[in-house]
Amino acid sequence: MSRPKRKFSELSTPAKVGVVAAGVGQVTLAVLAFTDLAGRPKEEINGPKPAWIPVILVNWFGPITYFLFGRKN
Repeated sequence: MSRPKRKFSELSTPAKVGVVAAGVGQVTLAVLAFTDLAGRPKEEINGPKPAWIPVILVNWFGPITYFLFGRKN
């Protein structure tokens, strides 16, 4: 049996801190990836720049994939 979903207000303080920290980390990583993508010339990007936009939007996986495989340098 699955447990009923809990509201954010019902979480413990450490759980709330963890959820907020994970959210901030995800947004920060995506912003860094978008900033890097916008500032790099197309010659330094593997593949077309517009193709990386939806990739970066995938939680955690996207920005990390961009940093590992999207940049030539």
